[in-house]
Amino acid sequence: MNIDSAISEGLKILTDNLILNPRLDAEILMAKTINKDRNFILLNSKNSLSKNDLHNFYNLIEKRSHGNPVAYLTNSKFFWNSEFFITNDVLIPRPDTELIVENVLRLIKIRNKINILDIGVGSGCILLSILKERKNFYGTGIDISKKCLNITKKNAINLKVSSRLKLYKSDVDKFNFGKYDLIVSNPPYINKHKIKYLERDVAKFEPKLALNGGLDGLLETRKVVKKSSELIKKNGKLILEIGFDQKNKVINLLKREGFYINTIEKDLANNDRCIVSTKI
Repeated sequence: MNIDSAISEGLKILTDNLILNPRLDAEILMAKTINKDRNFILLNSKNSLSKNDLHNFYNLIEKRSHGNPVAYLTNSKFFWNSEFFITNDVLIPRPDTELIVENVLRLIKIRNKINILDIGVGSGCILLSILKERKNFYGTGIDISKKCLNITKKNAINLKVSSRLKLYKSDVDKFNFGKYDLIVSNPPYINKHKIKYLERDVAKFEPKLALNGGLDGLLETRKVVKKSSELIKKNGKLILEIGFDQKNKVINLLKREGFYINTIEKDLANNDRCIVSTKI
């Protein structure tokens, strides 16, 4: 069987299972199977596949048909200007989260050494993207998951920023190391009881640890804001990702801990998604 025929069969299976972008997913999974990029697939669609490649392709298609995200099946996700290695131990990086990187780069131009803390570093996509853009920034990432820290470390090596990075396994409550010019965080902010109602790809496959924000969705955000008020320098910036309906509650949390609200940034769907604040 050739590449084109296999993709057509994969497309049908994914379509029958109500997968949203079946052709794109089938092409990406074929590219993963034969270790080529999508351009190769499109330009060489009549090339024959080995039995082994065909078997591996159908295996990936079957997993995708059950909702397993493409990013986990390919161990790869593009974020900001880089490709990140990911596994199902970390949240899949999303375009909305690029708002944090965008605001950091807009607010803090090329300056002397800047120390950044990323609370809940996950795959490292936020912190490492910033370090790659700003050669005189130094980053610290904390996470309670050792697996997340290992993935961040791998990504830091791939992006050649590991010499400016320190990683610590720690709950935010217990972390007391250093003072920072800038703190960023995308904490878990989904209401615990609403996780099961998220899209199947998210609810079934992404780590609950990275989604579960407790009974009101703000359990971890409260911890982040409180600890940030202790770890941040005066006039330092805290940039937080929030749930679409959490703006007012998070603003109140920030004000209580001595933060001035600079801006509320909206995501691609026009939802409130990111709060930029300053410690006063």
